Amino acid sequence: MDKILNISNGTCATAIMQQANIPGSFLAWNDLLHAGPVPQNLSLTELSTVRTQFIADCGWGTKSDIAQSFAARDQILINFKRYAKIILWFEHDLYDQLQLIQILAWFQQVPLHNVQLSIICTDQYLGMQTPKSMLALLKHEQAITEKQLQTAKQAWDALRADTPEQWQQLLQKDTAALPFLKGTILRLLEEYPSSFNGLSRTSHIALDIIATNPCRPEQAFARYQKTEERRFLGDSSFWLILEQFLACQTPLITLATGRNLNIPSTEKQLLSITQTGKDILVGKQNWLDLYEPNFWIGGVHLATNNIWCWDTKFTQIQLLGHKN
Repeated sequence: MDKILNISNGTCATAIMQQANIPGSFLAWNDLLHAGPVPQNLSLTELSTVRTQFIADCGWGTKSDIAQSFAARDQILINFKRYAKIILWFEHDLYDQLQLIQILAWFQQVPLHNVQLSIICTDQYLGMQTPKSMLALLKHEQAITEKQLQTAKQAWDALRADTPEQWQQLLQKDTAALPFLKGTILRLLEEYPSSFNGLSRTSHIALDIIATNPCRPEQAFARYQKTEERRFLGDSSFWLILEQFLACQTPLITLATGRNLNIPSTEKQLLSITQTGKDILVGKQNWLDLYEPNFWIGGVHLATNNIWCWDTKFTQIQLLGHKN
């Protein structure tokens, strides 16, 4: 039996742990659960199949490589009883917290026997630690409680529901066992189209940055990162937003060098906002009138016949209904 399994958000964090000579084996979860389908009533491995297809469709790897990575990851978790202790290392942001509730919810449904479960949950970005500072985080290790497992299970079920009401209702419930969960719930709700102009919070900020000052894609992403209290979005996801703005029938932004986004960009590849983009920013037009939604947030499939919007004024989710 191995002594310790350290589970964290991604390979950056686990690499630093290894450099710090933290005891045990290491498992990177490596899934951006805030994007793409996370439907209900699927096992761990069945969900990984769905996630594999989504990530491959985004162009972030070959389907075979992604499937192999998920299969290896899931097998380690399924064989958790070979370890005496499992330590979950996760941050405060949306990316990490969704991974955390998935893992805790999974453990809530299996007998642990003599395996110890503990957690290090921090407001520091693990991928930005030095080996010394990563090692210092060990002093914050705490045993996972039954209340934390139950709270995570409730949140994971709500995330995977096919409508977002359960997820919103968590804002009114006691989630203090997972101190960063409340902010996670709200931040994911803000990724629904706004009732003001059809843009998610991230998309609105991206467009506003370009409106303020024409810039290269990398500059726009860097400026966007500074607006997030808890940074969670990777650059590849940000490029997809820009590509949507460029590719729609009436573009919201333009490139000085055409309509094909190239990363890394050249100095001449500046992004500028169009009049349509300006109109959407101020609510004169709605993004949903130019772009047919077909994407997932958790278990909710947003499409022309199922449009949910986030009302920032009243902080509530609402069903817009069918798009004509």
